[in-house]
Amino acid sequence: MNNFKKIGLSALAGSLVAFSVNAGEMSVTGSASMSLSSTADTTASAFSQADSLTFAGSGETDGGLTVSVSFEVDGDNAGFDDRSFSVASDTIGTVTFSGSGGSSVMGSWDDVVPNAYEEPWALTAGASADVVNGIGGTNLLRWDSPAFSGASVHVAYQDAAQATTASTYTDFGIKVSPEMVEGLELGYAEGSYDTSATLSTDESTMYVKYTMGAISVGYQTSEIDAGTADTTDETVGMGVSYAVSDDFSVSYGSHTVDYGDLTTDQESTGFSASYTMGGMTLAGAVNSTDNVAGATASTSDLDSYELTLSFAF
Repeated sequence: MNNFKKIGLSALAGSLVAFSVNAGEMSVTGSASMSLSSTADTTASAFSQADSLTFAGSGETDGGLTVSVSFEVDGDNAGFDDRSFSVASDTIGTVTFSGSGGSSVMGSWDDVVPNAYEEPWALTAGASADVVNGIGGTNLLRWDSPAFSGASVHVAYQDAAQATTASTYTDFGIKVSPEMVEGLELGYAEGSYDTSATLSTDESTMYVKYTMGAISVGYQTSEIDAGTADTTDETVGMGVSYAVSDDFSVSYGSHTVDYGDLTTDQESTGFSASYTMGGMTLAGAVNSTDNVAGATASTSDLDSYELTLSFAF
């Protein structure tokens, strides 16, 4: 582990103390949605439902720290889904401990290319994102620093007892929004863990996004290297989104997976759109993927779509 990671993790550990909040606020928000989708040309369309309730609270300590807690209940789980608490200030940034549903830096930056609804590789049956996704889930510790002259540092840690790996998991990232170039954002992140007693996995990603008025464009390249040819993949994603109005956005994107042990790349393209009116959103995507998971058969070129009506309250 390099010194940069050690410093970040030490800052995280030093912030784990008990706090007494003098006064706080509580809120409950929710969402419900209905979707119609098809994951392949030969697959019949099907309806599905999603729903969620989030209970959140926050308050401030005598020392000026903001303490927040959040619990989510949804139809995918019998009990709590995502749950976490965080401690934040202008000086230390934000320290978050996620008891469930935590996202590492690599997990939250796995695909940041602009889109109005879904990524080009999503929805299609068997299509592999094969992007770096880090380690997330149970008892994840994360620190997001304040921004200094447009630059911020992000660190995540999960011990071996909680991770689905052979070792602890650590990652870190740097995000820069240069003050002299409004609308530009650059990011780099990397993570590592032991896949087994003899193999280690290294993941990395870098991206650039630029927003000018109603148009946003982005480019991202990622790599996962697990020590062998058949576990070393590279991806490239590009996308552009356009806000037609404050309520209506459209986007187009492409995504390519280069499998280290295969001669054929998986290539995906997709079009997304979303329209919001108050608490209602109508969104959809039409995606196409050639050579799904690197296969070359004619049956490996698939199209998919999804149309979703959702409500937030």
